[in-house]
Amino acid sequence: MPDNRKEWTKRVPEFLVEAESLLAKTEECLSHLQLIRNDRDAIDCMLSTLLKLACKADALALAAVSEFSLHIHGLLNHAQSHMALHDEALNALKDCLTLIAWQLELIDQKTGQLSLDETEQTTLIEAFAFQVGQSQFQLPINSKPFALVPYMERQA
Repeated sequence: MPDNRKEWTKRVPEFLVEAESLLAKTEECLSHLQLIRNDRDAIDCMLSTLLKLACKADALALAAVSEFSLHIHGLLNHAQSHMALHDEALNALKDCLTLIAWQLELIDQKTGQLSLDETEQTTLIEAFAFQVGQSQFQLPINSKPFALVPYMERQA
């Protein structure tokens, strides 16, 4: 969290409005991808929007949102150059975006704390990684690693 708490508390509501707008944009991209598989413009829009959300969250030290957005970005970036995005992959991506929306709703605007169990983040990342054929997913540089368990082991 930035040093100046007063400054931070002023910036959080602005961030939440912008984050909501960015998430709406990702939903539009996702809808487009559901109609036109692997559309380069929709994927590029999704990637840049996720990266922007991650950077904005990182600037406010909202690590859970920032890191989760970066994980999704990394998986999607890798997937789009290696495979076609199928229904299951897009559904897993949608689940990830839904969790980000919930995370934003749960941020304490006074403390910046996001009380959550990272298990759901990990599960959704693993599911998306599995759907895009990335069982050995590499975390983004400077990212806090999730404890990854192969998706197939969780299903057993």
